[in-house]
Amino acid sequence: MEGDIANMGQFIGAGLAAIGTGAAAIGVGHVAGNFLAGALRNPSAAAGQTATLFIGIAFAEALGLFAFLVAILLLFAV
Repeated sequence: MEGDIANMGQFIGAGLAAIGTGAAAIGVGHVAGNFLAGALRNPSAAAGQTATLFIGIAFAEALGLFAFLVAILLLFAV
């Protein structure tokens, strides 16, 4: 009985941690959407903001990868 509860806790914890990967996708969408909105308002400044776009996308994806890593660790290492 105790092993079943521990396995259930692992699966629930991994599922909750995996929500972060979906949140990362939402974050990337916000970053790209805000860049596009700004670029359409001022096209001459869009070239100067491209590096900022990629940095924002990288940070959002890194958080998604960390959430995925936590989910995998909860499934297999705990």
